[in-house]
Amino acid sequence: MERVASLREPMDMPDPTFPIKINPRQTYTMVVGETLFVHHWHEHMEFLFFVAGKATIECGSVPISFEAGELCVVNSNELHYGIAASEDLSYYAMIVDVSLLHSHSIDAIETKFITPIIQNRILFQNYISKDEEVTQCMHAIIRELDNKELGYELSVKSYLYQLLSILVRKYLATLTELDQYRLRLKELERLSPVFAYIDENYQDKLTVQLLADHIGLSRFHFSRLFKQVTDKSLVEFINLVRINKSESLLRNTRMNISEIALATGFSDIYYFSRTFKRMKKVSPTNWRNNDTEGIEESAPAD
Repeated sequence: MERVASLREPMDMPDPTFPIKINPRQTYTMVVGETLFVHHWHEHMEFLFFVAGKATIECGSVPISFEAGELCVVNSNELHYGIAASEDLSYYAMIVDVSLLHSHSIDAIETKFITPIIQNRILFQNYISKDEEVTQCMHAIIRELDNKELGYELSVKSYLYQLLSILVRKYLATLTELDQYRLRLKELERLSPVFAYIDENYQDKLTVQLLADHIGLSRFHFSRLFKQVTDKSLVEFINLVRINKSESLLRNTRMNISEIALATGFSDIYYFSRTFKRMKKVSPTNWRNNDTEGIEESAPAD
C-alpha cells in the first residue's frame, strides 16, 4: 500500500463514481513475520477477509489474531498494522467509502446509520469470527466485483447494506470503546507530524527531545502520549519502522546485511540483527534466504 508521510493513506478508487475496491488475494508463500502493511490510516472503512492461514492485525494499539473464515473490520481513521503469522496466509482487502450508500434525500437510513458511520459516531468491533451471514456477504461482494456482470453495482450496494445491517445488529462497539476511539483519534492527529518526521528521517538519530519539540510537548507528556497511541515506546516504534524498511532491502537488493543495517538507521549490525530476529522470529540472513533465493549477498552477513 502506498504511504504518505503522515501515515494517512490516500485511497484512490478505480471508479470514483463507485468508491469500493477489493485488492486481489495474494497467491505467493508468505514469510512468518512478514509485514502485510505498515502503520497507516485512511478515511474509508476496510474489511480484511481471511481465506487461509493466520495473521496478526493491530487495530488502534490492540493486536488481534485472525485465521481463515474471520473478518477484521477497520473503522474509518483507525490506525492499523499487519503481519503474517503463517506461510499459507491469504486474504482479501476490501476498501469502502461508505458515502457510496448516501441517499439523495434525508431518510431514516441516512440519519440513523449512514451519516453516523461516516462521522464515526457508530463504530464496529474489529474482530468477527466465522459469522456465516458475514461470510456470505463478503463472498457475494467479491464475486460481483470480480465478474462485473450487468447490474453488479446494484448487487454490491445491496450486499453492503446487508453487511452493515449485520454489523449494526451484532457487532457494535461499546460506549467505552467509542469513547476510547474518539480519544485515540484526537491523539493520533496530534502525533501526525511526528509520524511524518520519523518516516522521512528514520535513518537519522531520533530522540525523545527532538520529537517532543517537534509538536511542542515536554519529554514526559510526549512519551506518555506516544505510548497511549501506539502501545509502544518511541524506541520500539522507530525500530519497527526501520525493520519494516529493511524487509524491502533484503527482498529486493544485493546489499549485504551491514549495508542494510546502516541504510535503515542502525549503527550496530549486531543490534540490527538482534532486533530483526526479535521482531520477525528469524535472522536477516535466513529471512533473505527464505524470501529471495535468487539474490546473492556481496559480503558475509551476520
